Amino acid sequence: MISILKNDLLLKALQGKKVPRPPVWMMRQAGRYLVDFMKLKRKYDFFTRCRNPELATEITLIPVKQLDVDAAILFSDILVVPQSMGINFQMKENEGPFLERPIRSAKSIQKVQVPDVADRLNYVFEAVRLTKQALENSVPLIGFAGAPWTIFCYIVEGKGSKTFDHAKTFCFAQPDQADILLQKITETTINYLLKKAESGVDVIQIFDSWGGLLSPEDYKRFSWQYTRKIVEQISLKVPVIVFAKGCWHALEDMKNSGVSALGIDWTIHPQMARKFTKYTLTLQGNYDPAQLLAPIPQIKKNVQKMIKDFGTQQYIANLGHGILPYTPIDHARAFIETVKEI
Repeated sequence: MISILKNDLLLKALQGKKVPRPPVWMMRQAGRYLVDFMKLKRKYDFFTRCRNPELATEITLIPVKQLDVDAAILFSDILVVPQSMGINFQMKENEGPFLERPIRSAKSIQKVQVPDVADRLNYVFEAVRLTKQALENSVPLIGFAGAPWTIFCYIVEGKGSKTFDHAKTFCFAQPDQADILLQKITETTINYLLKKAESGVDVIQIFDSWGGLLSPEDYKRFSWQYTRKIVEQISLKVPVIVFAKGCWHALEDMKNSGVSALGIDWTIHPQMARKFTKYTLTLQGNYDPAQLLAPIPQIKKNVQKMIKDFGTQQYIANLGHGILPYTPIDHARAFIETVKEI
């Protein structure tokens, strides 16, 4: 029996159908700006929260209950994929991702596995099933993964970075080996997202947080060609949103890949993004998360202008990146409520 969602605004927007108002959710909406999340953060370490399906479900539902967003996004992390490949990432407090032995040689790449995701990442698929039950068909559930290039950056760099010099240097010095590693990540990610769709997610979002570090030519070479392979496979099962931060130059290429929507950050004007996508594709974004720290009347004014610039159709209201951890919840709520008042 097919379950009917009580709130299907997001799915209609992804299909290009007419909606009474834009759907709205926020990247990283289940995160550190929420008091209830912080209570769990103090009690459980990061990957325990990701690997425990009951905890992941509880965290996923917090913003749905407290902010009344139009979609839930499963609490997890992009690094569960390389972990499943035998790459032992840790999450260091106040430092972020850390890999003791970064992958920087042909020999180390040979050891990287393309795993049985049903076994290695079963906890994620169980979290999907539990979350779908808990949502009771109220809103769609979004599953996600990192783009191969973004995962590659962490694997080769071994930690977070603003420039990922080691990752870029590896691509330029050893492009053939970079391709081997990127292909392994791509294959694993396809298997992972297909299983997520099978488990019940309604939408997939692919995050390419570090695509903007590459030139337009290098983005096509080392990032987009791999992300496109994922989109072509996953879009046969569920709608796919691609969010590639800083990659406005690639919007025209990306629109014909099978994506249902493209997320954009605040560095491109909505009408320019519309022009690049030929006014034919749903766009998502692009409110600067730092602007959520402005006074609430200013937030309302800014959000109204954003929606005027995008238009209310073929549009998903969202941030241009993840919500900042010190954002007051009342300010996040003002963002959501202003969209709903349109």
